[in-house]
Amino acid sequence: MSTRYPFTAVVGMDDLRLALLLNAVSPAVGGVLVRGEKGTAKSTAVRALADLMPEVPVVAGCRFSCDPLSPDPQCPDGRHDAGPAESRPARMVELPVGASEDRLVGALDIERALAEGVKAFEPGLLAAAHRGILYVDEVNLLHDHLVDVLLDAAAMGASYVEREGVSVRHAARFLLVGTMNPEEGELRPQLLDRFGLTVEVAASRDPEQRVAVVRRRLAYDDDPAGFAARWADEERQLRERIALARELLPQVRLGDAALRQIAATCAAFEVDGMRADIVMARTATALAAWDGRTEVLPEDVRQAALLALPHRRRRNPFDAPGLDEDKLDQVLEESGGQDPDGDDDPDPEPEGPDGGPDGGPGGGPGGLPPQDGGPREQPADAPAPELPRQPEPERPARAEDPEREPAASGPGREQAAVGATEPFRTRRLDVPGLGEGADGRRSRARTAHGRTTGARRPHGALGKLHLAATVQAAAPHQWARGRRGPGLVVRRDDLREAVREGREGNLVLFVVDASGSMAARKRMGAVKGAVLSLLLDAYQRRDKIGMITFRGSGAELALPPTSSVEAGAARLAQLPTGGRTPLSEGLLRAHEVLRVERMRDPSRRPLLVVVTDGRATGGPDPLGRAHRAAGLLAGGGVASVVVDCEAGPVRLGLAGELARELGGTAVTLDELRADSVSALVRTVQGRPVRGGSSAGRGRDHDHVNREKAA
Repeated sequence: MSTRYPFTAVVGMDDLRLALLLNAVSPAVGGVLVRGEKGTAKSTAVRALADLMPEVPVVAGCRFSCDPLSPDPQCPDGRHDAGPAESRPARMVELPVGASEDRLVGALDIERALAEGVKAFEPGLLAAAHRGILYVDEVNLLHDHLVDVLLDAAAMGASYVEREGVSVRHAARFLLVGTMNPEEGELRPQLLDRFGLTVEVAASRDPEQRVAVVRRRLAYDDDPAGFAARWADEERQLRERIALARELLPQVRLGDAALRQIAATCAAFEVDGMRADIVMARTATALAAWDGRTEVLPEDVRQAALLALPHRRRRNPFDAPGLDEDKLDQVLEESGGQDPDGDDDPDPEPEGPDGGPDGGPGGGPGGLPPQDGGPREQPADAPAPELPRQPEPERPARAEDPEREPAASGPGREQAAVGATEPFRTRRLDVPGLGEGADGRRSRARTAHGRTTGARRPHGALGKLHLAATVQAAAPHQWARGRRGPGLVVRRDDLREAVREGREGNLVLFVVDASGSMAARKRMGAVKGAVLSLLLDAYQRRDKIGMITFRGSGAELALPPTSSVEAGAARLAQLPTGGRTPLSEGLLRAHEVLRVERMRDPSRRPLLVVVTDGRATGGPDPLGRAHRAAGLLAGGGVASVVVDCEAGPVRLGLAGELARELGGTAVTLDELRADSVSALVRTVQGRPVRGGSSAGRGRDHDHVNREKAA
């Protein structure tokens, strides 16, 4: 077994170390979510925590780590009477992002269950993590169905495996620790709320601290055992302090004044549900025990709020986690003045930014610096975009024709970015056909979860058993196999697995026209509002997104394909406009991006969303070149939709012609809304589009009528 990097040798990151130690003192706090940029030792610190955890007493020979003092009466290994016990180190189990559900919850031998009537169960990672640490690196990239299993296990403290009437249950109580890079996408709110605490980490900008990090890392790489030995005394002292804090924890008193401050804080910040109140109470109690006290003080409540509330205040995917510390201090001061015990000084040690890094009076709990301001609260890479609601800039006094490209605009003339209008709920845009991509909520696909549509012979390990098809395959051979009793004689060749149909996530690539013809203020604000709405829809449907913008003389990949819609919202908010309309360049850039992404992830199908009025300017035959580029995309089988941004009483229908060349569909900004009269769920198929022949429009109306009837 390799030597882990010592926890006490981690440089800086006081918030992260404190949050992990509080969970070591009181696992009931509920785990830690570590958010931060790559290369900040998130995983190193989490893995080092396992060596500080006290040993766990277990029933000898039990695969599910039952406690000898209170064994699980439903343990799959049978009832445990008084017998030999043993102690072992607390386990830290890592859940890979690409793990299967069977690897997580355990595998049940269906063949033996059908043929012999026995529950042959192989425990999974949840069983191994019981009474230990379950660590998920890049937790935001975890598949949705694994997230659902984690949610169930974390809520119930047990894991259930149900397959074709065969049921296995075992205890699964663990400390959940996850790390993530916000640039790669956010977590679902349900899983986000399951983490008791959250911390933001970023690389230090202090040269001396960076030098210390490099020195220690190089020394560890040269001689891991020798480096760990040099930190053995500090590790031992920290381990003893955790044990003492655990012993003191039951004696800590959480008074009415502290409880009132906790309740007032959660109410003031409008967090959902009551989990935040409970987590804050447990965290404040653990802080007092960690500091060697038996009374919870106001600074414990403040520190608990800074750790437990930031990730619970998000109201939509584009909100950055965070907490207004001035408001927090005001709430604590107001609620602290209502002490029913009549204390003259409800806040004997007011918090302030003068607490030194060496702890002591004015420092943070346990000798760690408090989170009072400082660069740690707002790391440089923290996702900052919020739903843009700023007022629109004043328009020039002279009248402008929004349909005519301004004469003053050109490659050298650029207008400042404008804010987006209020986002809205969009209609669903699907990719036609049946895919086999990652689980999501957009297009039809063969998935591990969903409704059963058929059966097939298993390829490799058996997935979800199709019981009826298995019995049907085995039934004709029972006499030849010598069946004489009631049991069914099943062979491996008889097994059939279910074919299921669900939904997949797609790659939604936005191609946004930012040229002068789109630069009218109100018009561009509406366009940005529509794209922002589509970004929100992509977040909810678990898509990857990318964004290409074109203006002036070329196209730019503003956002490479990613799972982070926050990054897309940020790029959209900063998008300037002006210049000519190189539509062909934008489409050709989209073709190249999709070609590369198809090689990287061939199972994820793309959906191209072109946001334009259809105009093309610059160079010889700009419109013809744009249509030839569209034909290139259509020839590659790319599903497309054109959001027609043309406005005014006279319309040229150029966006409809572009959609026809792409083999896709054109929708106006109004039709994009899910609450509009004509906004029905429509599959993106190569049928006649707006601007086509009257016969084509008639067939389109027939399709809508069929959808209404369905």
